[in-house]
Amino acid sequence: MPELRYRSRSYKRTFKKTPGGKTVLHYKKKKPSKHICAECNKPLHAVPRGRPYEIGKLSKSKKRPNRPYGGYLCPECTRRLFKKEARK
Repeated sequence: MPELRYRSRSYKRTFKKTPGGKTVLHYKKKKPSKHICAECNKPLHAVPRGRPYEIGKLSKSKKRPNRPYGGYLCPECTRRLFKKEARK
């Protein structure tokens, strides 16, 4: 019987084969959902999905796009915002 905390479906179950030939269950936290644009709710590209401890190991350039509003707005919404600001 698995430990109490592993009985919920918030853990992904994977079968792994050990060197001894046995098959054992490994429990892993599921990946979080994709990041979405704050305006149009489209999924953001170039923003990795991962648990916070996995994201923390990435370099800064791999965590989010290196542009204003990168990781917050999609390119289309960013472009629209820049045009609106320039026209003011």
